[in-house]
Amino acid sequence: MFPGQGSQSVGMGAELFESSQAARETFEEADDSLGFPLSRLIFEGPATELQNTANSQPAIMTMSIAAWRTWNEMQGPNAMHAKAVAGHSLGEYTSLVAAGVLDFSDAVKLVRKRGELMNQAAVNRPGAMAAILGLNELAFDQICSETGVEMANINTDDQIVISGDKIAVARAMDLASARGAKKTIPLPVSGAFHSSLMMEAEAGLADAVQSLHFNEPKMPVVGNCNSKSLTTAVEIRHELVNGLCQCVLWKDSVRHIVDSGVTQFVEFGSGGVLAGLIKRIDRGVKVSTVSDTASMRKLAGVEA
Repeated sequence: MFPGQGSQSVGMGAELFESSQAARETFEEADDSLGFPLSRLIFEGPATELQNTANSQPAIMTMSIAAWRTWNEMQGPNAMHAKAVAGHSLGEYTSLVAAGVLDFSDAVKLVRKRGELMNQAAVNRPGAMAAILGLNELAFDQICSETGVEMANINTDDQIVISGDKIAVARAMDLASARGAKKTIPLPVSGAFHSSLMMEAEAGLADAVQSLHFNEPKMPVVGNCNSKSLTTAVEIRHELVNGLCQCVLWKDSVRHIVDSGVTQFVEFGSGGVLAGLIKRIDRGVKVSTVSDTASMRKLAGVEA
């Protein structure tokens, strides 16, 4: 599993860079592919620049792939075999690298372009996002119809993210509170991601996706939009373009994976947000987060 935007932090991956050749090569490859020192921004900041969507997206992908490659480097032929891969929003692109669909150098440039397109769409059609805890999807259907906001992420049974016009989001938060929501949290993002306000970015993303070579996946990639296993390059291309404006069905994606027989989830990257969500979706599965060599040794059952 690979996290999405919001999991970035200054200094992430520095320990991996110092201790792993695979990680070091990953950060250097990102720098070379993008033509600027992304790794310096990741390790040194400033945080405000790292939070820029066009920077945070390739930064998070680079951190996650550095962790993924370090794990495989450490384990060698004994590495656990993944039955499927998935990622939350931006993390879906990272999962394509793990599944062999995209080369990392192409993928990091693609998410940089995606971030730029999303930034521009947010400037042209300003919006906001908020996380609402404690209401179910039926309650949100009514709130959306009354305010015009859209559901952007259905993360768990009781955690849903809304997206849309700033005034509409504020009104929806008020309605949610009045109807029993436990908490409403405005998100520190620059636009209304995963909503129709991102529509103008679709054409540019479609062109960028079409310009790249996609391999057939080596393992199923569980999609955000339909929460099913994507097993062909054609399906994946459609998923990426559709995912810009459509809702991330994370809860259903996790349940699809569990229904396929998976009992252990490993999140590669910083933050541990997905691990927390997965535990709330299904308490019967084992969940781990891998972000440094210590967490890798713990996962492998080796003493530090």
